[in-house]
Amino acid sequence: MNDPGTGVAPATHETSQSSAQRSDDESVRLYGLLAEFETPAAIYAAAERVRDAGYRWWDCHTPFPVHGLDRAMGIRNTILPWLVLGAGATGTMIGFVLQWFTNAASFDLWAFVWVRGYEFLVSGKPILSGPVYPIVMFELTILLAAVGCVVMMFGLNKLPMLYHPCFKSERFRRASDDRFFIVIEARDPKFYRHKTEAFLDSLGATAVEELES
Repeated sequence: MNDPGTGVAPATHETSQSSAQRSDDESVRLYGLLAEFETPAAIYAAAERVRDAGYRWWDCHTPFPVHGLDRAMGIRNTILPWLVLGAGATGTMIGFVLQWFTNAASFDLWAFVWVRGYEFLVSGKPILSGPVYPIVMFELTILLAAVGCVVMMFGLNKLPMLYHPCFKSERFRRASDDRFFIVIEARDPKFYRHKTEAFLDSLGATAVEELES
């Protein structure tokens, strides 16, 4: 019997709400689509076509490095070398300032506790003697550049990554053995469930499956 206020059967109305809610839940859970390829040549060609199609949020997973794949994906050079250069330059400056303050300055500085520079005069040598500074400057340059490189590399790669939606896929386990994969994420502006699946099929993928978040 219809609801006299709305003219809609309550059961039908409730069912349509449940269907809409399920649809929303499914769209929220969808992380993206996983496409499987069998050879390096196949994923290289597929990566070029995904790049040319204008997708932005996607990645390739291979059991070994595929020469030129980053170029096929359109990946730009990493900013990491510039960050390492900055870390090394910071070490150089710290080494210089540290030696200048401890040997050629006479004022107090707060560094968790008050410390005072000391003008260390030996045999009439200059207070600010550049030739003796490079050793400490070099060591701090190498230290900050090396440690900074490792730390920033992990940060840029979002490591350690203890969970990823790909880990749920049984098929994806072969990514460390003999299969090659492309993942296009659902957050990509060009992602449309059926259209993207058809596009991956057209690339020659042996299988395409959904990934849940």
